[in-house]
Amino acid sequence: MTAAPAEGRHPMTGNALDGDAAGGMERHTYDVVVVGAGGAGLRAAIAAHDAGAKVAVVCKSLLGKAHTVMAEGGIAAAMGNRWPEDNWEVHFRDTMRGGKMLNNWRMAQLHAQEAPERVMELEDWGALFDRTDDGLISQRDFGGHKYARLAHVGDRTGLEMIRTLQQRTVELGIDVFMECTVTDLFKDGDAIAGCFAYWRESGRFIVFDAPTVILATGGIGKSFKVTSNSWEYTGDGHALAMRAGASLINMEFIQFHPTGMVWPPSVKGLLVTESVRGDGGILKNSEGKRFMFDYIPDFFKAETADTVEEADAWYEDKKNNRRPPELLPRDEVARAINSEIKAGRGTPHGGIYLDIASRRTPEFIKKRLPSMYHQFKELADVDITSEPMEIGPTCHYVMGGVEVNADTQESSVTGLYAVGECSGGMHGSNRLGGNSLGDLLVFGKRAGDAATAYANGLGANRPKVSDADVAAAQASALAPFEVEGGENPYSIQTDLQQSMNDLVGIIRDGSELEQSLVAIEGFKERAKTMKVEGHRQYNPGWHLAIDLRNMLIVSESIAKAALARQESRGGHTRNDYPKTDPVWGTKNLVVTLNAAGTGVDLAEKPLPVMPEELTKYFDAAAKPEEGKN
Repeated sequence: MTAAPAEGRHPMTGNALDGDAAGGMERHTYDVVVVGAGGAGLRAAIAAHDAGAKVAVVCKSLLGKAHTVMAEGGIAAAMGNRWPEDNWEVHFRDTMRGGKMLNNWRMAQLHAQEAPERVMELEDWGALFDRTDDGLISQRDFGGHKYARLAHVGDRTGLEMIRTLQQRTVELGIDVFMECTVTDLFKDGDAIAGCFAYWRESGRFIVFDAPTVILATGGIGKSFKVTSNSWEYTGDGHALAMRAGASLINMEFIQFHPTGMVWPPSVKGLLVTESVRGDGGILKNSEGKRFMFDYIPDFFKAETADTVEEADAWYEDKKNNRRPPELLPRDEVARAINSEIKAGRGTPHGGIYLDIASRRTPEFIKKRLPSMYHQFKELADVDITSEPMEIGPTCHYVMGGVEVNADTQESSVTGLYAVGECSGGMHGSNRLGGNSLGDLLVFGKRAGDAATAYANGLGANRPKVSDADVAAAQASALAPFEVEGGENPYSIQTDLQQSMNDLVGIIRDGSELEQSLVAIEGFKERAKTMKVEGHRQYNPGWHLAIDLRNMLIVSESIAKAALARQESRGGHTRNDYPKTDPVWGTKNLVVTLNAAGTGVDLAEKPLPVMPEELTKYFDAAAKPEEGKN
């Protein structure tokens, strides 16, 4: 789609309706191609456009359907609207502590410093935030954040972000290719030259000639059986980057969101926002016990209430009471829930109870959590204003992604950038709730600016796409149609999801991780003979066959890194190595595609050293100077 669809194009998808293109293949030239139309992709496209680039956005689904809409709680930004004591230093410290100090410190710093400006920018473009009594953007509490700092729109902040960025994108006239999947990146020597894609509607191929590509494809959740992620999340950006020669970092760290729906089966894994707990919801087991007090780790004891009385008092008097344990970082809460379920204290459908009905009035719940009220009423016939919700952990977010330069988001491949969930480093071993939306905005803008500066500097010396590479990309995409008597890709995906769920899930063990790698090798062999029936038009089996290649390489990266990291930290818990090891806290695990292009190589890399002016915030007796902004 474009702001005004060109003649001869489908008015909704932008697909060419004629057959005149040579070989049935379209060709387009841009300065910057953004792959993905979530918050990161759209913010990057807007920045690139504003910097003078000719920009295209390519997305697998329709514009406005990005997974960013599932980020319900808010945008973490130290604006100080509710707590004047809040500032970027406190936010930086919270982010690093939440990530168990494995974050790229520079990314965490930039994010904390620039998020408030990016939020104000959204408001300038028309985002309608909830308000404090004196008219400022309202900010709510969330797990792991010292102060209430999540700018929000009820419990549908991500939807408002996408609406605003989408409107801005269309208003600027940026070209958007909807329902279009990128399958390969092109290089000229060591530099990006463009990418290869196809229209999902017709199967028609497209070549994009562009010296820069920004990957903003989101996560990897569809490799797992129970996930909050939508169908697009098949690790496309991760795999595209690896095949182009880039490295991935922190892939062992998968965030299992503590609260996903567990009933009915058709919605298992669907996200229940952390805002429920931020607004007073508590977790109970089948015996009615508020169990989170039994799971407060030493690392957070000083700032977490250890009695029901103090925890409840915190909601009215935050200065003189410590935070409820329900608002510990997500990895801690998810492990606690998992332990209760495994101990036999789960609900009838295999979860635990999240109760806000006994704590807040129906009017409060409907006003603060309208989406949750309707979600449970419509999908599970549960009225959350009068009864508790059944919830359990669900694969939600991958902290790992493409290894990038903190300031520009460029990968090790010239002209290739990655932003949002498909980039790595910002969140370390565990992401704090609310930090994802700020991440999209801050680094989306930085990537768009940097990609445009690079493209503009090339002049006439732009990398060129070779005919041989185009032919190879086309043959690769069509390969599943050429197989005789092969296997249905759906059966391979089902087995992969079950294997990842059982062997690389929330609690891991070395022997099970070894089993998972053997299983993945078997899936890769089966995938060589995937058979797709029918034609290229409207063929979901073909789409999955292409996606499955990405899912397999990403799943291997996760399992191999999880086996190598012999400790428990953040989103990575090893049953056989239950403690956090300070030695492992000094290094990252980096994965690359092997020389044959058939598997994953793994290496250790020292963690970037934090400068002294920032390390002072983590001394036992020190804290950021509050009130300073």
